[in-house]
Amino acid sequence: MKPYEIVLSDLTLSPKTWLVTGVAGFIGSNLLESLLKLNQRVVGLDNFATGHRHNLEEVKSLVSADQWRNFIFIEGDIRDIEQCRNAMSWRNCANKEEFSVDYVLHQAALGSVPRSVADPISTNLTNISGFLNVLVAARDAAVQSFVYAASSSTYGDHPGLPKVEEVIGKPLSPYAVTKYVNELYAEVFCRCYDFKSVGLRYFNVFGKRQDPNGAYAAVIPKWTAAMIGNEDVFINGDGETSRDFCYVDNVVQANILAATTTSLEAQNQIYNIAVSGRASLNQLFELIKLALAENGIGYGKSQIYRDFRSGDVRHSQASIEKAKKLLGYDPQYDLVSGLSKAMPWYCDFFD
Repeated sequence: MKPYEIVLSDLTLSPKTWLVTGVAGFIGSNLLESLLKLNQRVVGLDNFATGHRHNLEEVKSLVSADQWRNFIFIEGDIRDIEQCRNAMSWRNCANKEEFSVDYVLHQAALGSVPRSVADPISTNLTNISGFLNVLVAARDAAVQSFVYAASSSTYGDHPGLPKVEEVIGKPLSPYAVTKYVNELYAEVFCRCYDFKSVGLRYFNVFGKRQDPNGAYAAVIPKWTAAMIGNEDVFINGDGETSRDFCYVDNVVQANILAATTTSLEAQNQIYNIAVSGRASLNQLFELIKLALAENGIGYGKSQIYRDFRSGDVRHSQASIEKAKKLLGYDPQYDLVSGLSKAMPWYCDFFD
């Protein structure tokens, strides 16, 4: 059996209690769905700043009634440390049930480079102050593991490809600064308190329940929504900007592997989470068209080019050798297979 298969089997036999911050968001709701299907108990924390209630309702429709009863939702804000502390343990006075969180998967953040450029203060309050609150609460609760969403934006202006965890450049946006500070805090907490954590640098994650609406929508859901609606698709720059697009199921795998690892060498590390591939925006445009065509939706318009976007890096591609070696990470979906799996969800969403 592969490492991930072994972990899933062990969890099924011995369920744990997980805290997922940002549980109503894109990645958070996918983690929730996967964990509930493994019969885990999940505490979810979200303030709906960027997450959605309909994401939780969709997860409810995809799991059994018994599995859904294993989910406890707390509407709260990571900027409030007392709410973070309360999420680490739970007491049900009705049946005298009491438990503490074993594993923390910290996904809550204000994402988007453009949003951070427009509003650096809000980004800082959530991504740094909020992160520190969750980190302190997890330390004080003595959880078994703490995994947090880091970001490929940390590589900044370093031109080398593929990106390796130990070599970064100068940040190009306030968002990148906040995610780098998260890594620094995590490292300092290990030095000062012997509290170990794992940071996962996500590279352009996509998949079901990724919000296609709003000014800060990610490129794949935004373009897909536009094509389904036969609207114009805009590309920032010349279209040769490239990214390492990673389907969300790969990210779920990485979180579960990171949370459950018992290897001391694997703990207190930063990992790239991607597929180690690279596609230009022009290539992505054609691949989305093809995936839609396979679902019976044609799109005949050409892309429209406009100015480059402030704070964006030109090219991004990850080395995933460290995650493969230390965590047993084995991504099952590349860009093409990920689009194929995600596209029916988008077609239903806009039906």
